[in-house]
Amino acid sequence: MKPKEEVSKKRMRKPLRILFKTLGAIAIVIVLFLAIVFIVNVSATKSEQGKIEPYGQHVSVDGKNMNVLIQGEGEETIVLLPGYGTAAPTLDFKLLIDELSPYYKVVAVDPFGYGLSDGTEKERTTENIVSEVHEALQQLNINRYMLMGHSITGIYGINYVNKYPNEVTAFVGIDSSVPTQPGMDVKFPLKMFAFLKQSGLQRLAVKFGGDPYAGLAFDDRTVEQMKMLSNKNSNSSTMLNEMDHISSNFKEAQGLTFPKDLPLLLFVQADNQGVAGWIPLHEGQIKDSVHGKVIIMDGSHYLHHTKFKEIAENVRTFMNEAK
Repeated sequence: MKPKEEVSKKRMRKPLRILFKTLGAIAIVIVLFLAIVFIVNVSATKSEQGKIEPYGQHVSVDGKNMNVLIQGEGEETIVLLPGYGTAAPTLDFKLLIDELSPYYKVVAVDPFGYGLSDGTEKERTTENIVSEVHEALQQLNINRYMLMGHSITGIYGINYVNKYPNEVTAFVGIDSSVPTQPGMDVKFPLKMFAFLKQSGLQRLAVKFGGDPYAGLAFDDRTVEQMKMLSNKNSNSSTMLNEMDHISSNFKEAQGLTFPKDLPLLLFVQADNQGVAGWIPLHEGQIKDSVHGKVIIMDGSHYLHHTKFKEIAENVRTFMNEAK
């Protein structure tokens, strides 16, 4: 090999060595970062387990504990069910529960995988979720009630009221899902969500993200509890299984309608830019109801965070008119 060629090759190797060293250093930094995030998450999770405060009572369903809070002593009963992914349902509904409980017996249910309830390996089909909630109510001797729920409860609820028509006296939706709404055939990146939770990156993202409770009427103690329960439950195996069934659960609900003689009250977000025809979809649900009403409200998807007083007042008025 000629001296000039040898010098040229040495010059070429030097930038490559620098590149490989740089990439190696970056890889080491990434691994160290992920290791630190993982260790901090494990430590924080263990610490939070002792700080989460109990509420309500446990009911045995399928050999597991389902947590239920009962507040108020009214003659009529309201059963509250959450939207998908609301990690601490009972606390999330607290402002609304406090408004309703002077007039009703309010039963807030944490489905499996939510709040203080156990997780489950049972498939998160609508049939299973509805049957589990019903079994919990049966255990508590709750046999006549209004069913009120947020978001995906519109899907589970339409199944529920058809399955147990002699028990449900009315359905109240809080920006509830509609079986025929577009875009629900999406496939979710379940493995990515599972990795984010297990690695601790989910906790990190939440910590440095915006505070979802800023400016709301929740007290600091409740907010702290909700955040810890969110770290515990969000993207758990139970919740991810439910996410995996969202498309099929919506599809199965498309053949169902609310019974015509069932009082039907739907609170609907005024400006939902994520779903085309959001208000008409809900108006279509009540068009054949003997006693149906849509009330449009300004606010986020979680209308009960800011409109809890108006929701409670309208529920009372509506039910008095329906009698």
